Parts: sequence; structure tokens; C-alpha cells
Amino acid sequence: MKVRIVRLIAIGLLAGALGGCQTGSIDTTMTSAFQANAQGSLADRKIDSGKKQFAAGNYGLAEKNFRAAVEATPDNGTAWLGLAASYDQLGRFDLADRAYAQLLKLEGAKASILNNQGYSYILRGDMKQARKVLSNAHALAPDNVVIEGNLKLANNA
Repeated sequence: MKVRIVRLIAIGLLAGALGGCQTGSIDTTMTSAFQANAQGSLADRKIDSGKKQFAAGNYGLAEKNFRAAVEATPDNGTAWLGLAASYDQLGRFDLADRAYAQLLKLEGAKASILNNQGYSYILRGDMKQARKVLSNAHALAPDNVVIEGNLKLANNA
């Protein structure tokens, strides 16, 4: 049940992060336009594949896809978020910490990012750090029920 909740939270956060993304039509008749979009298209495909693999519980394959997306577009916050969440599920918290650090540099302290980072601390049993990070997330989004639930989980452990 706990794993299912983690999956749902991560999928929800990834979907929310992608909700604001839009891809416009690209004139592929012009070689320069096609080449300029080549990296973006690769990253988009890898992110989509990573999300599907993550939802299916294939965290190793999700990590591989998100890592490829990060390598193609290092400034893509969605790719970094998926990579961090995949590392969390694989128990590679050292790599998750690095991914969260990069994500925070890119996008700043957003409630959704802090929520995932806080849940990462719950997964590794560091409730003190989880409460600290989740409290910061809660201050940014006081009505977010997912953050509230994670904060309660950290407080009751």
C-alpha cells in the first residue's frame, strides 16, 4: 500500500509539472528547424517513456529514460524530478540528493519539489529532515493535501 501511495504521489507530481508544458508545431521542411528541435524531441520521448516505466514500477528503466532526458536537456526540471523520484525508488538516495539539488537550482524551492524531497527523507527513515523539508513545502502550499499527508506521516513515525 505504501509503495502504491508513493507511485501515485510521484505520478501526480510529474503530471502536474508537465501540465504547463506545451509543444508547438515545428516546420520540419526547414532543416535548421528540425535540427534545433532534435534534442527537445528526444527529451520529450524519454520523459514520456520514463513516466510510463515509473507508473509500471520499472524504476530502473524509468531512471534510464529520465537520465537520458537530463543528458539531452540539462535544464529540464521535469526530467530532473523524474530522475530524483526514480533514484528514491531504487534506494539510491545519494544520487537522489544530487538530482534534487540540481532541480532546486533550476526551479527554486517549489512546494511540489520540496514535497518529493521530503518524501525521499521519509523513505530513508530520516523523519527529522523530512519534517523540516515538508514544513517548508507546507508553508508554500498550505492547502495541498498530499503535502499535509506526508507531513502527518513524518510526524507520526
